[in-house]
Amino acid sequence: MATLGRVLLLLLIFSDSFIISIRGVGVGINYGQIANNLPSPSRVSYLLGSLNINRVKLYDADPNVLSAFANTDVEFVIGLGNEYLQKMTDPAEAQAWVQQHVKPYITMTKIKCITVGNEVLTGNNTQLMSYLLPAMQSVNTALMNLGLSKQISVTTAHSFAILSSSFPPSAGAFRQDLAEYIQGILSFHAQTNSSFLINAYPFFAYKDDPGQISLNYALFQPSSGMIDPVTNLHYDNMLYAQIDAVYSAIKAMGHNDILQVKVSETGWPSKGDPNEVGATPENARLYNSNLLRRIEQNEATPAKPSVPVDIYVFALFNENLKPGPASERNYGLFYPNGNPVYNIGLQGYLPRMEYSSSKKNEICFSTLVLLHVALFLCSL
Repeated sequence: MATLGRVLLLLLIFSDSFIISIRGVGVGINYGQIANNLPSPSRVSYLLGSLNINRVKLYDADPNVLSAFANTDVEFVIGLGNEYLQKMTDPAEAQAWVQQHVKPYITMTKIKCITVGNEVLTGNNTQLMSYLLPAMQSVNTALMNLGLSKQISVTTAHSFAILSSSFPPSAGAFRQDLAEYIQGILSFHAQTNSSFLINAYPFFAYKDDPGQISLNYALFQPSSGMIDPVTNLHYDNMLYAQIDAVYSAIKAMGHNDILQVKVSETGWPSKGDPNEVGATPENARLYNSNLLRRIEQNEATPAKPSVPVDIYVFALFNENLKPGPASERNYGLFYPNGNPVYNIGLQGYLPRMEYSSSKKNEICFSTLVLLHVALFLCSL
């Protein structure tokens, strides 16, 4: 045993990677890059591969990321920023964008969806709001022209603040001032069989009203939950209630033909400003570990029991250049050096440095040599 211990120590000393104590589940992750200290995309591809995470959402169409994930099983949602919306209303511009940012990568990298804009309808720019649907239509037409519309869907991500009512879930309703925009978007989804995306954060609800909102209910912890008086459905956590409120709002607009409401962002910050109640490492750990456990169990919401929840956790890394309150820079599951911000039971690794293909071969050979040495020593 002593010999084996020395061998294992030797292997650790010569190893070029370090281990992170986290356990992988089938979940989507938001990979934001508003930071100046993040690992390279090729290193991130190793990390996500070791975590068995095969669904990634970007906020752009970064060619470095798409190239780094070529020939992997990772499925991408790529993004068109709000700054592109006006230009994308021109079909020729949309066609050019798809030709440049999608077509060169589609044979090697699995691009499954394009989000056109992010939380546009809850901004203050009504002109930008008017560009949203035409931009979505132009991008979808561009995909159709290339024969890619069945392979890649088009949608947009909304803030939960597009709802005027969310409690109880059966009373979910969209804001009246946004109805003209949302109605057209819902019709687009129905026509293209694409999903409605919502960014839902129980943290915001708890932070704004900690006296009335149960922390356990927000964190997926044991609680009495709530019963919808109209449907008599029991909710044991806030996120599922929020998702069903969106389904109710869609139905109230006359649509029963939307395939699915997907959560494009949800998470809990591990740190915040003094007035950001609940932003702690322990609460973040509880929220995300409980969420991952439910995703792993293929759970559905009470109102849609046959539709498993589809969720992208926010976010992969802490992003040190994000503006706004401190919480905005502390949603990551990982620090940029690859260490977990808190332990939620996943397991993966982040290589320490970039390797060329020849260097990788050398490392593989060296590992084999070390293993042979280990086996020889163990036989002594």
